[in-house]
Amino acid sequence: MPSLWKRITFSVAALLCIGSVVLLVVALSTERWVTGRILCKTGVEIVNASDPELDQFIGDIYYGLFQGGKTKRCGLGTRRSKIYIFPKLVQTLNSGLHMMVILFLLVAMGFALVSLSFCIYNARKVPYQSIKGHKGLYLWNFIAALFGALGVLCFQAAMRCHRLTERVANFRENLFILSVLEDSLNWSFWLGVGSILTHFAICGVVAMSRIKLPKPELKKPEEPTISALDLLY
Repeated sequence: MPSLWKRITFSVAALLCIGSVVLLVVALSTERWVTGRILCKTGVEIVNASDPELDQFIGDIYYGLFQGGKTKRCGLGTRRSKIYIFPKLVQTLNSGLHMMVILFLLVAMGFALVSLSFCIYNARKVPYQSIKGHKGLYLWNFIAALFGALGVLCFQAAMRCHRLTERVANFRENLFILSVLEDSLNWSFWLGVGSILTHFAICGVVAMSRIKLPKPELKKPEEPTISALDLLY
């Protein structure tokens, strides 16, 4: 049976593993990986709009790994539409890179669950193999952090190098051309980054479990001393 300190540290590590999985699930399922502003270039050219009138042609866009939405203003009022990455839009993107992002994050989630199971095991039993103990936990968390980092880096590459926002904004736009004024990574993306940092925190907690705390010394009760006078009585 592990000591109380090890049970506490491995329980905290298990909670951090659960937190990492939750962060990845929320990141994958939400639509705020990227937010930005889009300009209806065709509408501006038709009316020859000047600077004060450009605000009437500026909309916004947001999207995640599976879906999103945009607000388009092209002089015909505000029009909102939903964006679905699968099954057709992904074919116009760098589909291989986009699928790699999703795959890497799913693999990171899988290794986070493996790390969780090992944390629970170490909190209940003393492992007899090193791979099931600290070394195994370092390995699983490193792999989970590595695949999470690959996922977010691939997404950044798709966004910056392959004009991801522009392609998403102009999908199925036959009459108007939309240009991206600005786009930025939003909180769904940073949840994925937070999951990576969580695994480094888990490694720190696992390292703390190896600290040996001093055991409290129990004072022995003093034995009564018997003197020669006591023996006379």
